[in-house]
Amino acid sequence: MGASRSISPSNASDFLTVRGDIAEVETALLIVEKAVNRFGRIDSLINNAGIFISKPFTDYTLEDYLAISAVNLTGFFHMTQAVIRQMLTQGTGGHVVNITTSLVDHPESMNPSALVSLTKGGLAAVTRSLAIEYASRGVRFNAVALGVIENPVDDQASYEGLAQLHPLGRVGQISDVVEGILYLEHASFVTGVVLHIDGGQSAGD
Repeated sequence: MGASRSISPSNASDFLTVRGDIAEVETALLIVEKAVNRFGRIDSLINNAGIFISKPFTDYTLEDYLAISAVNLTGFFHMTQAVIRQMLTQGTGGHVVNITTSLVDHPESMNPSALVSLTKGGLAAVTRSLAIEYASRGVRFNAVALGVIENPVDDQASYEGLAQLHPLGRVGQISDVVEGILYLEHASFVTGVVLHIDGGQSAGD
């Protein structure tokens, strides 16, 4: 299933959508309720919601801070807490994947984004913490740290010159992210890992 503030309804029997603000606890509870009612259980959660605002640190406003924190951290908190409770009730384990950014480990002087690193770096840290806290109960936590990933809905001109940020010489594709998440989903002996899907960006150049 999928959820966002603007997601369209789905008529597919195997895909459910929920429209709502992930920063609101009511949205998280509704997602869990509808997922359990439709599918009977929750086995995996991908925390994909995020806001990216690039500015010099002193140019950030309180509104920027509140908006980024609401989605990147508060949304994670509500959603993950609700899903973990459901997974523990089921008693068969589960898997949570958090989406973060390679800018946490490899900042770019031309792309200042301290508030993004502050919040997404928090997700990388809490991934390791929760992996240890819930390992004995079979719930795994991993993260993927992304480089520049091309989104087909964006203006393609906005990606010009960004390939050079990655040693592999190209921007990432959504399929690259999917393959990384599927690896973590099937790697039952892997937990507490931050997998970089960034064309070598975090390794340096």
